[in-house]
Amino acid sequence: MQNKIKVGIIGGAGYTGGELIRLLLHHPFATIHFVHSNSHAHQKISAVHTDLESDTNLQFTNALKQDADVYFLCVGHGAARKFLEEHTIDASIRIIDLSQDFRLQQHASMGERHFVYGLPEMNKKAIQSARNIANPGCFASTIELGLLPLANAGILGDVFTTGITGSTGAGQSPSATTHFSWRSNNISAYKTLQHQHIHEIGQTLEQLQGNDGIAVHFIPWRGDFTRGIYVSSMIDCAFPLNELKEMYQLYYCEAVFTHVSDTMIDLKQVVNTNKCLIHLEKQGNKLVVHSALDNLLKGASGQAVQNMNLMFGFPETAGLQLKATAF
Repeated sequence: MQNKIKVGIIGGAGYTGGELIRLLLHHPFATIHFVHSNSHAHQKISAVHTDLESDTNLQFTNALKQDADVYFLCVGHGAARKFLEEHTIDASIRIIDLSQDFRLQQHASMGERHFVYGLPEMNKKAIQSARNIANPGCFASTIELGLLPLANAGILGDVFTTGITGSTGAGQSPSATTHFSWRSNNISAYKTLQHQHIHEIGQTLEQLQGNDGIAVHFIPWRGDFTRGIYVSSMIDCAFPLNELKEMYQLYYCEAVFTHVSDTMIDLKQVVNTNKCLIHLEKQGNKLVVHSALDNLLKGASGQAVQNMNLMFGFPETAGLQLKATAF
């Protein structure tokens, strides 16, 4: 049996860090070497992520170990670049960053490190040879996976998309719009037409379509549930529905986690999994693409582990064959 790679997690006390710990504790080819947290140093991990009671005796540390094979950066936006500026990281250590700091091409390099955009359904070959990965955003992943086949065919123009996300998408730190009393039995729009993922989405779609003629008009909603994202994107499209379905099936025929459904999809089908499900509907020249995934898994930590598997030559599904909540 091959030796397991050593993984360091930076910022392990938040939602994405916790999800990575849960996944990697059971990964067949990786072991958690350390979990870094300045605010929880020397505490048991299970004291913060209480569901891990009896699963691990690991403690948080405020020290870095330079003999790791890969670091996952689970810190806030802006903090990943700052972390790399403030710490000397051995060049042999690969980096998978879950923030937005390196996703856009104009920000994708830092010194000798260049970050590849980690969307396996589009950049699989580049990820396999990459040393550093910029993990996509959760809303970005959901919208992009719904639209990649159309961009690949060069038929995307204006996109009108609306998506709803659970409260974990806002991070672990409490705010006025995340506490239970406000969120329960409530839905609201936010960052209308100016969400931070819009530029990331446009860049990704233009990479496939080869021009800058794609405009993404995005209205995000806050939902009264904890996890998952459901998106509906509408575009003008003259192609018949049966041809579009064939186009999608062909594009995703080798994708291990993204699947096209003949029937309407539900959020419960993807929550607690690394899957993205897609369904197409058409009325006249209006095509609607529904896409759904778990924001903490395929939208964050699960996709990060998928990228790690590709980088190190492991089976792409290793450690990610998870069960949906269902009921």
